[in-house]
This record gives sequence, C-alpha cells and structure tokens, in this order.
Amino acid sequence: MTATSAPAHKASAGPATASGPLRHVLLHLVTPLLMCLGMGLAYMGAFVTPQPHELPIAVVGSGEQTQALAQTVKDKAGDALDVRTVGSRAQAVDALKSMDISGAYVPDAKTPEVIVATAGSDMSAMAVEKIFTPVAAERGVPLKVSDVAPTVDDDPTGQGLFFLLVAVSIGSYASVAALGAAGAGMRMRARAALALGVSFAVSLIGAALAGPVFHLVHQGLWGVWAMAWLYAAGILFIGIGLHTFLKRWTTLTMMVLFVMLNFTSSGGLFRPELQNGFFGSLHAFWNGAGFVEGIRSHLYFGVHGLAQHVWTLAAWLLLGLVITGIAALWERRARAAVDAPVPGHEAGHEQREQEEEMEESVAV
Repeated sequence: MTATSAPAHKASAGPATASGPLRHVLLHLVTPLLMCLGMGLAYMGAFVTPQPHELPIAVVGSGEQTQALAQTVKDKAGDALDVRTVGSRAQAVDALKSMDISGAYVPDAKTPEVIVATAGSDMSAMAVEKIFTPVAAERGVPLKVSDVAPTVDDDPTGQGLFFLLVAVSIGSYASVAALGAAGAGMRMRARAALALGVSFAVSLIGAALAGPVFHLVHQGLWGVWAMAWLYAAGILFIGIGLHTFLKRWTTLTMMVLFVMLNFTSSGGLFRPELQNGFFGSLHAFWNGAGFVEGIRSHLYFGVHGLAQHVWTLAAWLLLGLVITGIAALWERRARAAVDAPVPGHEAGHEQREQEEEMEESVAV
C-alpha cells in the first residue's frame, strides 16, 4: 500500500509545482500588456484624428464686410473655430507672436494673405491655410502665405523640440528604473544625490543634441539646458520617491505619467486646439507642455509666456522633492521599526529585488 501510493503522490505533485513558474511569468506579463493598452489608447486617442476645437484665428480689417466675412467663416466651422477680428495687420502679427491666435486672414481684392507662425505649430499653420484657401479661391485670386515666426532651417517643421522631449524623458524615467532596481539598498539621501547628478547629465545630453549635434537651437542654448534640467530633475525626484511605495509598479506608473499622458499633451506635434478636450486640458499644466512651450517661447516668441512655463517645470520639481521627502521619512520609520531580522527575510527580500529589477528592465 505504501509503496504504490508514493508514486501516485509524486505524479500528482508535478502539475501543481509546474503551475508556480507559469503564474510567475503571467504576473510579469501584466505590465507589458497594460503598456500596450495604455500606449494605444493614449497615442491613437491623441494623434489619429486631429480636429480643430476652438482654434483661434482672426480676420483683419474693420467695417461690415470684415464682420460679415468673419461671421461666415464662423458659421461654416461651428465650434471648430474661434473667429475674431483685428483692426490691422500689425495687430494680427502681434497676436501671432504672443501666441494668442494661430493665424490671421488679410482680405484683399488682388492678393489676399494668410499670416501664420509655424514655430508655434506647423500643424496649426497648415490648418489655418486650409481654412482660408477656399475663401481666396471663391474670389479667383491666389492666396499669399506669410510666416512671421519661422523655425530654423535645421528644424523645418518645428517638431524637433518634440523629439528632444522624447530623448530627455526617456533618459529620465529609465534612470528612475535603474536607481530603483540597483539602488534599492541605498539610503534615500544617496539616491537623491544620484538623481541630481543624473538630471544634470541628461540635461547636458539634451542640450548637446539640440545644439551642436542637430542644430535645432541656434541661440539661447543655456536657457534650453536650464529647462531640460528642471524637467529631468522633476521626473527623477518624482520617480525615486514613488519607488518607495510602488516598487516594481513604478516604471508602469512613470510611463503613464511621462509618456502616455505627457507626450500626447505636450503640444509638440499638435497644439491643444487640434486635440480633444482631455489632452487639451492636460496641456495647461503638464510638465512636457511646460518644457516644449517654454523652449518655443524662449527661441521664437521673444520669451512671451516663458515665466509661466518655467513655473510649471519648477512646480513639478517641487512636487518631486516633496514626494522624495515623504518617502525618506517613510523609509526611516520602517528601518527604525525593525528590531531583529526575520528568519528567511533576507532571502525573500533578495528575491523581491530581483523580481523588481526584471520587471523594470523589461518595462524600460
């Protein structure tokens, strides 16, 4: 009886034991699957079908004919456009350089003109041209296009700033994964010092890419570096603070905050007026928008609005410092509460750290 029952017991134990590694693998597959879903929802929701939404434009002139033309354009577009009138071409140029409008139409019997600022958004400029081209065609005259804030020749679409945002963001949040996995045994003070140094390195790399490497920036490079440092430091301090509480879920959280929601609301490809209300609303206070719009203001628009964007970046850095401070207190209290090591604790702790490192490495 005993001899025959032992093999049966071993046979039944095999599948149960094999299910352990399978559950382990399936658990770690949750993160990439959530990334797939999140990236698809964010990028396709933000970029696939850009449509004007209260896009601010102006018709230049005064009198009944100007008012009638502005009203006609508004009636045809509905909520897609915010149509206003300005008294002169100079006023329209000032409004464009202040980024109050995306374009302006100057009626003329022989040479009507549309004024745009491609440095603000190449896509918005194209949308404005598309709106007023039929207006000029109805009168049988060609439309003149004037760009009062062009980008540099090395960045003809102005989208180079968006890809600079991508580079600095990835360098920052990927470093959070490294600090979290490899530096888990270090005190928070040491990790914070490393985060400060990494943010400095990432910002220097970003400035080098924007300046001497790809020539996106022809002047004001130190200002670009300063905003890159503010931006990178904010991400790093938020990340190392969150890692204390979220552990292996930190990287997924960082991707949601600084990739899925960040890139899509930055205005680097589409201004908020060309996006739905959700991403347009994030543009007002998200750090990626502060970075992109701050550099645009610094390089192309006479620093108009620059202070607001710098304060946005500073606020995110302050948030990161607060989270890091709370995490440091939490870790200090946790260490103080441990009077003696628990049997098997060191092995379990090592295993958890290995799992976190694997999870975060796959995510990056």
